[in-house]
Amino acid sequence: MDEDTSEGATPGGDGRESAAAGGPPTPPRTDGGTERADEPTEDVALDPWGSASVGDYADLFAEFGIEAFDDVADDVPDPHYLMRRGVIFGHREYDAVAEAMANDEPFAALSGFMPTGDPHIGHKLVFDEIIWHQQQGGDAFGLIADLEAHSARGMSWDEIDEHARNYLLSLLALGFDAEEGELYRQSDNRAVQDLGFELGSKANFSEFEAIYGFDGETNISHMQSVITQTADILYPQLVDEPKPTVIPVGPDQDPHVRLTRDLATRVRYFKVTEAFASFELDDDERRLVRAAYDALAAGNAADDADGDADVRCEDAAAWLADYEPPESDRESVDLAAAKSTALDKLEAGGKEPLRPRVRFFDRNATDEAFEALIEAVEGEKRVFEGHVDAFDLTRGEAESVAREVEIDHDGFGFRQPSSIYHRFMTGLTGGKMSSSIPASHISLLDDPEDGYDKVKAATTGGRDTAEEQRELGGEADECPVYELYAYLLAGDDDELTKTVYSECVNGERLCGGCKEQAAELMREFLEDHQEKRAEAEELLDDLDIDLDSDRRGTGGEH
Repeated sequence: MDEDTSEGATPGGDGRESAAAGGPPTPPRTDGGTERADEPTEDVALDPWGSASVGDYADLFAEFGIEAFDDVADDVPDPHYLMRRGVIFGHREYDAVAEAMANDEPFAALSGFMPTGDPHIGHKLVFDEIIWHQQQGGDAFGLIADLEAHSARGMSWDEIDEHARNYLLSLLALGFDAEEGELYRQSDNRAVQDLGFELGSKANFSEFEAIYGFDGETNISHMQSVITQTADILYPQLVDEPKPTVIPVGPDQDPHVRLTRDLATRVRYFKVTEAFASFELDDDERRLVRAAYDALAAGNAADDADGDADVRCEDAAAWLADYEPPESDRESVDLAAAKSTALDKLEAGGKEPLRPRVRFFDRNATDEAFEALIEAVEGEKRVFEGHVDAFDLTRGEAESVAREVEIDHDGFGFRQPSSIYHRFMTGLTGGKMSSSIPASHISLLDDPEDGYDKVKAATTGGRDTAEEQRELGGEADECPVYELYAYLLAGDDDELTKTVYSECVNGERLCGGCKEQAAELMREFLEDHQEKRAEAEELLDDLDIDLDSDRRGTGGEH
């Protein structure tokens, strides 16, 4: 694998765009809203260690189930400018984090960095996202993925130590509060390694083949590092209590999030679902049976003097046979297949009453935990071998009961982790941002004058001549320099990004002056950042983090 194209992306992406992605990403917003859609491009490929190759972010919604961040943006108190400008474009279950944030309830944010080179402006996106969540009241965690760097990239421990120090200094310099948050190395966190061992008992090699493309040539330590990352993602829930936890990542890191969400569910003692009768239903079947029950129950209650809503399976089957789901439902799932199987189950149920309930399945519970669950379920219930049906609990109440019993009996009680996804930055020379192409990126360790020069030499979205620029306007949507304003240089000042964009596309701003302004801002940023890095040296030395590892290793990727 090419380490330059996926550096520092575990589990938070480093902000790069692949040259193979079919063109630049959708531009950041100039007004807090997306101004144009992505053009159709090649198939989406998500490889945590390879070239980030997302050209059409919309494809991620359909292919991988990532949801548009716009759907939850209004629920976020005082959103970060990366959210307002559409740089953060997608999420998985971030509504749980937003709700906790709004209600002053516990939540956490974690991301990590593979120390294979210097931290650069792409990494700053993730640094800022962790720090912002900490400032909103969340428990914040930053980790150094040193086991992954050694196993997947063959980095020596001396190299890892040096790069780890630089990542941590930049994170502290940008505002991470080490007294309120936690910083650690994978190799030194025994709780993470122990959790990884437990999670590994619920994973298998065929999954790794399907998710990551691992094969007989993949070294075992690399596979082990993946399980360690799932433990990292769940680690904040070992601290104090299970809580909504967000993992800020680039979309190339989504495979880690998906695997962790699955494992978080598999280690739970109980599975909680909605049921209607003695038989089981999958999610699509359940939607159809719910529609049948609601329609028939309402009709029966209206017709019966006592308000009796009694519904039988055979009645629901007859109703469902003629039911046509809404167009939106027919597009999202294969409801024709679900309807066929739901009808079979309802018809087999005959005169069995159809009645909503919450069902607790015994997944991994001890006998003592299962008995405790039975005692904890209040109201009407029926106990079977392997599951309990409760008739007076909502789904949310049932989830809380299951989690409390699990934690009281030495289980984890994990919530599925949430995630947010940010767009990749374009390299200053166009194409991808790569550590092997110094002119394409700006390191947070660069001399401020070098940062100034790189911006001055950057590719732009300008026209061939000043006359054409004034007449036609520039192409800010295709401009790496405009991205610098939107992603970093304008900071929280939305008016600056609007002004730069408007003046560019209207032909009022020429590239020379625009780059001069950006270069000056970059020089000022680097000067300030490196002063704060120097101030953070003493703070880092006082933290309980070993940056002089005595580990021995063979080095080299296998």
